[in-house]
Amino acid sequence: MKTRAAILLEMGRPRPYTQSRPVVVDEVELDGPGYGEVLVELRAAGICHSDLSVVDGSRPRPTPMVLGHEAAGIVREVGPGVVGLQPGDHVVFTFVPMCGRCVYCTSGRPALCELGNAANARGELLRGGRRFRRHGEPVHHHLGVSAFSQFTVAAEESLIKIDPDIPFEAAAVFGCAVMTGVGAVVNTARVEPGSSVAVFGLGGVGLAAVMGAVAAGAYPVVAVDVLPGKLEQALALGATHTVNAREADAVDAVRELTGGGADYAIEAAGNAQVLAQAYRATRRGGTTVTVGLPHPEAQLSVPAVTVTAEERVLRGSYMGSAVPRRDLPRFLRLFRAGRLPVDRLITHRIGLDEINEGFDRLAAGQAVRQVVLPNAG
Repeated sequence: MKTRAAILLEMGRPRPYTQSRPVVVDEVELDGPGYGEVLVELRAAGICHSDLSVVDGSRPRPTPMVLGHEAAGIVREVGPGVVGLQPGDHVVFTFVPMCGRCVYCTSGRPALCELGNAANARGELLRGGRRFRRHGEPVHHHLGVSAFSQFTVAAEESLIKIDPDIPFEAAAVFGCAVMTGVGAVVNTARVEPGSSVAVFGLGGVGLAAVMGAVAAGAYPVVAVDVLPGKLEQALALGATHTVNAREADAVDAVRELTGGGADYAIEAAGNAQVLAQAYRATRRGGTTVTVGLPHPEAQLSVPAVTVTAEERVLRGSYMGSAVPRRDLPRFLRLFRAGRLPVDRLITHRIGLDEINEGFDRLAAGQAVRQVVLPNAG
C-alpha cells in the first residue's frame, strides 16, 4: 500500500530546518505485516527531543528513516502469529520492542531488551527487515515505530492495547513522555510520599516527571529550567516551587528550598552539566535519576568520594524503567482520575507537512508537546 510519511534524509543539517529541510514528506510504499507484525493507522504522534536528537545528529541513526516514536493509532490488519491484537483495537506504541526472552526481559527490565535495542539501532523491526520503500529503496524504521506516517507496520511487541475512549492525542503522549517521566519517578527513583523532588529540564518528559512527583505525594516539588513559560507550566501542573537557572544558582536554590538538598533529583535536559547540577542539588543519601540523552561524547564529572562517604546514588532511567504492559494501564487510570493531566502538555497540533517547523519550534524551546496528526484533513 502507499502512505505519506515524513522521512529524515540526512542528519546534521543546520537550523532553521524550515530552510535546510532535513525531513521531506513523500509518498512511500509500505509492505503488509509479516509474522508477528501489525498494520496500524496512526491517529496522533508526539514530537519528542529524541526525534530532534536524530535530526541534529546527536543521536545517530541510519538514514533515510521515517521518524517518530511516540504515537497512538488503530490496528487495521494483523499478520500471522499475532495473538493479542485484532483489527479495530486502539493501541499505544512503545519505543523498545520487547522480545520477552532475553535476560533483561525475563528479569523485568524490558527497556534494556537486547534484541529490541539491537533492532532499533539497525533501523529495523524486531524480527528484522524494513517495510517502507521510497523510489524502490528501503527506508529505515525509527525505534520500531515510525510514527510520522499515515500508516506503519510494527511488531506486536511494540504495541499496547488501550480502551477506545482514551483520546488519541493524550494516549500518544503516554508512549514516551509519560512512560519516561512518570516512570523515572515511580519505577527508578521510587519516590515516597513527603520526600522532596527537584526536576531539572521541563520539556515533555520533565513536566511528566513533575506530574509523577505530584501524584506520588512528594513535597516540595521544585521545577528548574531557564524558560519562564516552562516554569509557569510546571506550577500549573502542581510544582510547589520553581527556579530560573538563568537568574539564580540552581544548586543553591534547590538546596535552600529543600532544607539542605533534594531527596530525589530528576534530570531531563539531556545535558551533562545539568546532570552534574542535579547531582550536587541532592542531600546526603540522595538519589539522582537521569532520563536525558546527551551527546554520546559528553562526559560527566562528580566528586567520587561523595558516592561512598555520602551514599549518593546516580541512576540511569531508560523508558522510565517501565514494564509497559504493567505501567501503561496504571498510568492511564491516573489520567482518568485527573492525577496525570497529560493533555495539558500538548501545545501545538500540526500536520505532516509542518514537521520541519515543528522541529524548529522544539529546538527553540517554544513547545512542550506538539502532536502530529498524520491523517488530518
